[in-house]
Amino acid sequence: MLDFDEALKRVLAGVHPLGTERVTLGEAQGRVLAEALTAGEPIPAFDYSAMDGYAVASGDFTGDAPWTLPVRGESQTGHPAPGFKRPSACRIFTGAPLPAGADAVVMQENVERAGDDARFSAPPSAGQHVRRAGEDLQRGAEALAPGTRLGPGQLGLAAALDRGELLVARRPQVGILCTGDELRPAGSAPRPGSIPESNGIALSAMVRAAGGTPHLAPLTRDDRQATLRALEQAITGNDVLLTVGGVSVGEHDLVRPALEAAGAKLDFWKVAIKPGKPLAHGSVGKTRVLGLPGNPVSAQVTFALFGVPLLRALQRDRHPLPRAGHAELTDPLRQKPGRRGYYRAQLDGARVIPLHNQASGAPTSMAWADALVIVPADSSGFDAGATVEVLPLWAL
Repeated sequence: MLDFDEALKRVLAGVHPLGTERVTLGEAQGRVLAEALTAGEPIPAFDYSAMDGYAVASGDFTGDAPWTLPVRGESQTGHPAPGFKRPSACRIFTGAPLPAGADAVVMQENVERAGDDARFSAPPSAGQHVRRAGEDLQRGAEALAPGTRLGPGQLGLAAALDRGELLVARRPQVGILCTGDELRPAGSAPRPGSIPESNGIALSAMVRAAGGTPHLAPLTRDDRQATLRALEQAITGNDVLLTVGGVSVGEHDLVRPALEAAGAKLDFWKVAIKPGKPLAHGSVGKTRVLGLPGNPVSAQVTFALFGVPLLRALQRDRHPLPRAGHAELTDPLRQKPGRRGYYRAQLDGARVIPLHNQASGAPTSMAWADALVIVPADSSGFDAGATVEVLPLWAL
């Protein structure tokens, strides 16, 4: 068995990033930026008011308070700034351009208006309530680097840069093949000894969350020729192939020999982790193959740990690996040393609560968990109160 770090290193070795495509801002949510976005103009593009009030020149406030200035002109959003003749005050609204010659804004709550005059009780300082041109970004500055995954904030910034389209990495195409005589589609008529298939649905959702496009193949029975045909079809046109089940050493575990018959070059098929020891990795031509275990928890955990980083690397994501944190363990967590453990848990602020049912066939633990507690391979576990390493599960 390979240890986790060596296995992950092999999965990510030699990854050739996918091509690029240009999409509209509305289509770019969750995509990975494939170009540097720079500011063609300063942001903000001009000096403007951060408050409703009066634009003034701070140098006009000499002598003793109070000060009375005539109100001349009005600056509104979406219109050019009016002329400004000192000494005076210009009515101004939030977001409106600052008139040339003014250098401060006094909030309207701090001004007494009497007809065409404005009375001030305190002198403003230069720059007060003013947002300067280029305060966020100077012209030519990099706003977003290549490899940035685009969320709401990044898309808002791209729109502020006046970009209607973005160059992004192509979505990885991911085939998902679930095998086993016992499987039937969820919602179909039960038959003796059957179970509803859940891995394909869960993995498809995880693929989408990681930026890929899933292609769920029809369920395949435990037959060597049927498995080989299904594999050959699932490989075609996909960048990554996920197989689920059939990679262990039982008499009905047919996926591994079928992969070899299809021309796959398998790099490894066992990793020293729990859950998820029977994990295969290899390739068929340019298609990467991950052979996941069949138990629901094992399939989802191994895909989160190996498949998600692979999909992110294919998209040139700057951060393909999950970001671990630390939390205080609320209850004891024990294991037999020998394999690195990933235990389902729930985060509660700075604490993490391990779930009681850690069985690899329990889909409830994946549905109720939002984190994985990591227990090193040489450890027998931790007592309550220990500080442990934690992976936020759905932020992987």
